Amino acid sequence: MVQKTQQFMFDLPNLVGEDFAEHNKESSHIWEVFKNRSHKRVPIRLNSNPRMLMLDPHYNTRGITYEEYMTDPDVMAQAILEWQYWTRFLLPGDHEKGLPRHWAMGIDFENHYDAAWFGCPIHYRDWQVPDHEPILRDGNKRMLFDRGIPDPFGGEWAERALQFYEHYEKKRKKGWMFLGVPVAPPDVPTADPDIPPFENCDGLFTIAACLRGPTGLCMDLATDPDYVRELLEYVWIAVTMRMKAWRARFGKPIRQDDYLIGDDSIQLISTEMYREFVLPIHRKLYAEFATEKNRGIHLCGNAQRHFVTIRDELGVSNFDTGFPVDFGRLRHDLGPDVLVSGGPRINFFLEDDSGPIIKEVERILSSGILEGGRFILQEGNNLPPTARLKVCRDFYEVGKRFGRILS
Repeated sequence: MVQKTQQFMFDLPNLVGEDFAEHNKESSHIWEVFKNRSHKRVPIRLNSNPRMLMLDPHYNTRGITYEEYMTDPDVMAQAILEWQYWTRFLLPGDHEKGLPRHWAMGIDFENHYDAAWFGCPIHYRDWQVPDHEPILRDGNKRMLFDRGIPDPFGGEWAERALQFYEHYEKKRKKGWMFLGVPVAPPDVPTADPDIPPFENCDGLFTIAACLRGPTGLCMDLATDPDYVRELLEYVWIAVTMRMKAWRARFGKPIRQDDYLIGDDSIQLISTEMYREFVLPIHRKLYAEFATEKNRGIHLCGNAQRHFVTIRDELGVSNFDTGFPVDFGRLRHDLGPDVLVSGGPRINFFLEDDSGPIIKEVERILSSGILEGGRFILQEGNNLPPTARLKVCRDFYEVGKRFGRILS
């Protein structure tokens, strides 16, 4: 019988005694040779966040809500720690497993933090991540311009982030431990999200879509393009001022190697509109916050038509993709030296039968995407709550079999 531990808030098995030495040796080697491009197979990973526990009744037997998670720093911290445990002891992939040298700690305001910082109301619905409500309607489109640029550290959500940070720092100084392992200071980043969240953003056009609403913004592109330009410039100024202020406060460099942005809402517009309205602010964003080394972008959804423009105009060499993606065409268009991360759509991970995902992985890996070896196999994109661990294991195994790089 698998033991449970009272140190868990979620219903998780106690697997602390498991030995992952051989796995960790192999996975460390995989990433090392991938970095120097001498690998024999592609690395495999599954991206996730604490919603894997929060939104799965199998784990969240106490019914912990996202409102509790977003307002109580101890609930958030415990969920983040247990998600890291879940990732290290239950989730397949080429990541380090077992107990770490220290646990990472962050502030996870999910994807609504940009909209919340500008003042959008946040709604909590049962068994859903929090969502926001747009605040710019047809009758008040210029409201934010009249208010001016927000205080980088002002407002409910920025102030809450600072309170959470200070709370975690006090706990750390008192010897914060989880499963006998120390918890790192809150400025040591987890993979997702950035710590603190306001030192980055989820995308400038995406923020405009959050504030105005996707339908309203797309209508404005056709009927009031000057307003869209003004709104995007306002968002650019406000967000970059905030990002610089937060980075300075926490001692982070303004410009970084391997800088990766996201802007999922550009899937809503044509390449011509992207070039006219969004490319100029993306160019400024990379110039302000990225070096020339390994620029990246994350784009969920149907945005593949923009990739060549982004590579050529912005110097991006790392594309983290979602769904849908034509991988064979993508490799043909981007060439063998561009890094692409992607894989089967997330629906496959919710099936009880592994057959469909096995066929889909085989199809993707035989599409031509492996030419040059610059590919990371993952879900497309972000593992959904209630994903079947057996399907995840089979995904990992078939990826290892068919992800071989031909010399």
